[in-house]
Amino acid sequence: MVAKWMFSRLFLAVSLLGGHAVGPAQAASGDSIGVAMPTKSSQRWIDDGNNIVRLLKEKGYKPDLQYADDDIPTQLAQIENMLTKGVKILVIASIDGTTLSDVLAKASERGVKVIAYDRLIRGTPNVDYYATFDNYKVGVQQATSIVDALGLKDGKGPFTIELFGGSPDDNNAYFFYDGALSVLKPYLDAKKLVVRSGQFGMDKVSTLRWDPATAQARMDNLLSAYYGNAHLDAVLSPYDGISTAILSSVKSVGYGSGAVPLPVVSGQDAELQSVKSIIAGEQTATIFKDTRDLAKVTVAMIDALEAGRKPEVNDSKTYDNGKKIVPSFLLTPVIVTKANWKSALVDTGYYTLEQLK
Repeated sequence: MVAKWMFSRLFLAVSLLGGHAVGPAQAASGDSIGVAMPTKSSQRWIDDGNNIVRLLKEKGYKPDLQYADDDIPTQLAQIENMLTKGVKILVIASIDGTTLSDVLAKASERGVKVIAYDRLIRGTPNVDYYATFDNYKVGVQQATSIVDALGLKDGKGPFTIELFGGSPDDNNAYFFYDGALSVLKPYLDAKKLVVRSGQFGMDKVSTLRWDPATAQARMDNLLSAYYGNAHLDAVLSPYDGISTAILSSVKSVGYGSGAVPLPVVSGQDAELQSVKSIIAGEQTATIFKDTRDLAKVTVAMIDALEAGRKPEVNDSKTYDNGKKIVPSFLLTPVIVTKANWKSALVDTGYYTLEQLK
C-alpha cells in the first residue's frame, strides 16, 4: 500500500508539472533536441534514452540521441556535433559533470538551453535546469534498507559492514553517500556497525565510472584482508551493477552456501538482474527510480522552454554546481525489496511477470 501511495503522489506531481505539457501529444515546431547519454552498459540509460525519444517524437520534436560509451572526449564531440546541426535544446546526462564548460559556453552563445539529466553538470553557469530524483533520499533509502534488514532499530548487533560509493566524477554519488551516512552514522558511532577496513569517505570508497569490475576487485581485496576470520554482514552498494559484482565476490569465497549467509546488500536502479536477485533472496534491496517519469518531467521542461515559459521546479536551493544554484525538479525514489517488488515494479507496468521469471 505504501508503494502504491507513493506512486500515486508521483503520478499526480508529474501530471501537474507544466499543466498540459505532459498530457496528450501536441503539435510542436519540429525543432531538433539533442539528447546526450553516457553509456549503454547499464540498461537504465538505454531506458532513459528510449523514453525521452518516444515522448519527444509524440510531441513532434526531432530527437538526436547519442551514447558516448563512458568516454568523455566522445561525449564532448557528440555535443559539439549536435550544436553544429542546430539543436534548440540540449538534454545531457554527463559522464564527468566537470568537463563540459567550454562546449556549454558555445551552446549559450547560440541561445541553446541546457537541461542536466539526472547528473548535475558542474563548474558552468550555462546549465539552465536539472531533472533528477531526490539523490540524498536515495542514499537515505539505501541505508534504511540495510538498517531494516539487520534489525538495528530493534537493538540487534553489532554487525560488520563495508561501504561502496559511486563514481567520484558524478555529483550524485556524493549525495547518495552522504544520505546513506546520515542514517548509518548513529549505528557506527554506537559500534552497532563496524567497518573492519576502516575505509570511510568518497576518497576511499568511490568506484570510478560505476564500474562493476572495479568494485568486485575491491570487494575481493577487502574480504582477503579483513574477513578471513570474520563474517561480512552488510555492504552499502550505491548501484545494482556494483551490487551484482559484490555478490559475485562474496559467493566466490563461500557466502550463500552451507551455514554462511550472504551479506545484506543495497542497490539502485531496479535493474532486471538485481530484481531477479531480490526475488531469489540474494540482493536485499534496490532503489527504483522510474525513468518513465523522469522523461516526462524533462520533456515538460522542453515544452515550457519552447513556449517561452519557465519550467516548473520544486527545488531552488540544493544543487549548487559551483557557479550557480541550478533550478531543479526532484522526483521521489522508492525502496524495492522482496516484500514489495510486485506492487512497485509489476503493478506499475515497469516490468512484466514474464520478464522477472
